[in-house]
Amino acid sequence: MAEPRRADPVQTASAGTAARVAAALAIHAVRDQGRSLTDALETLPPLDDERDRSLVHELCYGVLRTLPRQEALANALLHKPLKREDRDLNALILVGIYQLTDTRIPAHAAVAATVEAARAMGKGWAASLVNALLRRFQRERGRLLPRAERSPEARWLFPRWLLGRLESAWPEHWQKIVTASNARAPMTLRVNRTKITSAEYAQRLSAAGLTARPAPGTDCGLTLDQPLASARLPGFDEGLVSVQDAGAQFAAQLLDARSGERVLDACAAPGGKSAHILERAGGDLDLTALDIDPIRLERVRESLSRLGLSARVVQGDAAAPDGDWASKRYDRILLDAPCSATGAIRRHPDIKWLRRDSDIETLSQLQARMLDALWPLLAPGGTLLYATCSLLPEENEGQVRAFLIRRGDARALPLDASRGVQRTVGCQILPTENGPDGFYYATLEKSGT
Repeated sequence: MAEPRRADPVQTASAGTAARVAAALAIHAVRDQGRSLTDALETLPPLDDERDRSLVHELCYGVLRTLPRQEALANALLHKPLKREDRDLNALILVGIYQLTDTRIPAHAAVAATVEAARAMGKGWAASLVNALLRRFQRERGRLLPRAERSPEARWLFPRWLLGRLESAWPEHWQKIVTASNARAPMTLRVNRTKITSAEYAQRLSAAGLTARPAPGTDCGLTLDQPLASARLPGFDEGLVSVQDAGAQFAAQLLDARSGERVLDACAAPGGKSAHILERAGGDLDLTALDIDPIRLERVRESLSRLGLSARVVQGDAAAPDGDWASKRYDRILLDAPCSATGAIRRHPDIKWLRRDSDIETLSQLQARMLDALWPLLAPGGTLLYATCSLLPEENEGQVRAFLIRRGDARALPLDASRGVQRTVGCQILPTENGPDGFYYATLEKSGT
């Protein structure tokens, strides 16, 4: 006889408790199974209450942002490590500690709901353990917190290998970079200039009781003073606005595609840069949005449809051009290359724990293959904008310098460094607490006629 199917702990738990169960399972998926937080959250059973959904995001992002400190506290509270099969319970303990250290949730409510979550996860035997640990932390937090922050990882909330790379690359900036990367990311909007001006949209926000300020360096960016769900933005469904970091908005501005040109956006998913390129040209472009992932390409199509824009959306490998799209020559190419994403950690704190030091060399090799493969597709006199959301020189100016040595028909054009730090080639934007994410940009021109 088949074993009865166990009820899903998220769907069967009460409100509040379900949010803590969901958060623990998502954190467990990232930390112990190597899954991205985005994927982990998307595969959880849905929660009906918006407050519960918001709580799940707060707990997941918060725990992963502060993971070394929470783990140090949990290890200090536990007399012995939990068994491998109870790593999900360990994640729940981290959720409980985070509520007590970093949220305004009343301590009694946080403890009670976390204890109940242990029962909902089918670990009733651990309810008294969770209760004892959290109450002990409340009594001893003054002693435990300073001890938990003794290691560099717990003090800076970063893995040691990445701290070393940042300190080496940015000796004068690394502490500010780490601090900004551990902060909450601002919510910046990109106004669809084919439908409304930034000033008009700012008025729409004001009428809805929302305040925003212009995003410096952008031509149509507004940063909200308080973030909210994108679906609640005035005119979002009508395509008046999109959510896009200010640093990411610089890509379309630097590419500066003009009406009537043929443009290739390589590695285009989820489509924000493709849409911005089209918006700036009034939609009058022959644009191909390319990506290797068919699932993520659906997001490109959805975004373009919502915004009322049109492009050729193609599945393909930028490192091995093949097919009709590869037989064309383009006036401009945007290569938003796969990278370590170390400039976007505040939006994706799981990056800190999923990336490995050895990944940088692998990514650098892929970036080089893409540059070499796409360059023949660029028309003489055309420009290729190389972009990453990385802070590491191996993926950025080091990558471009090596490419310029390989290609005698390429030259780097000067970039306005007012947005960031001028490098030997290109410009590096560093993350700031209220400003853009970290990005690198270099514009390469192809000689000939």
